[in-house]
Amino acid sequence: MPLAAARIERDKWAVVLRSGGDPIGLRKADMTAARGIPTFGQLADEVIAAKGPEWRNEKHRQQWEMTLREYAAPLRSRPVNEIDTDDVLAVLRPIWVSKPETASRFRGRIEHVLDAARARGFRHGPNPALWRGHLDKLLPQHSKRDRGHHAAMPYEKVPAFLAEVRKRDAIAALAIEFTILTAARTGEVIGATWDELDLDERVWSIPGTRMKGRRLHRVPLSKRAFEILKKLSKLNTGKFVFPGRKAGRPLSNMGMEMILRRMKVQDATMHGFRSSFRDWVGNETDFPREVAEAALAHVVGDAAEQAYRRGDALEKRRSLMGAWADYCTASGDFRKVVRPGTRRR
Repeated sequence: MPLAAARIERDKWAVVLRSGGDPIGLRKADMTAARGIPTFGQLADEVIAAKGPEWRNEKHRQQWEMTLREYAAPLRSRPVNEIDTDDVLAVLRPIWVSKPETASRFRGRIEHVLDAARARGFRHGPNPALWRGHLDKLLPQHSKRDRGHHAAMPYEKVPAFLAEVRKRDAIAALAIEFTILTAARTGEVIGATWDELDLDERVWSIPGTRMKGRRLHRVPLSKRAFEILKKLSKLNTGKFVFPGRKAGRPLSNMGMEMILRRMKVQDATMHGFRSSFRDWVGNETDFPREVAEAALAHVVGDAAEQAYRRGDALEKRRSLMGAWADYCTASGDFRKVVRPGTRRR
């Protein structure tokens, strides 16, 4: 470079430096521009593909794809380095109040994509989708009530509901009953494989990779849950306990929801049956709280307490799940369980 040109270049970057800019970062941005800046949609698709292995079930992928395709439609054709706060607000505001939980997750996904853009050198400066200290000054805070909880069926109605479910000859109907009897999450059930089951010991061991808490969870199987598995074993066509319509695929996550819709169940969700179970334990039994929480695969106590509690109370939970199954297969006899093995009116 000739000396005169070098002096011009020096003076240009000196001005950038004095104004608080980052000469090295800007030069990298120039080099990136020469390579071509991806659109938001292109990078969003790359992020989804990269995050795929960490998701426990297909539902998470579908949620990311839907929100970053439909709600983020105005952003998808924009170069990722051109998106600013106004652009983010434009896609958030239409759903921020009407769909608070979805909007909050959607914002986090936009933030994640733009963080990935910065990590790849496609963007510089603050993330326009950042909540704390940025969008929290421009959008109303969602209350805990806005976020809500999964609708749960009152436990008094569960026995009658399951009696109707048993009349349906479908894999999804068996999955519903098994989910309720084990107090498991739907993703854990539809992803269950035969090698996770010890039918001799009547224990279902869900690996940590499929659990929300990333810890192995052993589920004692009640008599009725075991009967469901025995019935399914005769139909065994692959590795999944609850097979889907496509060969080698598990039951769709919508399979159970469709049964609820056909039965016109509007005030309950599959996840909500975990709350039904927990309410029954608390209101109708004398089983200890920590046993009930362990049945739900919840972590109880502080770090010190967790360190000393190494066991998972499997046998105590076996009695609890047996009592729950007895209750669910009854016609509504709301007996109070005093302790494992004895009951009173």
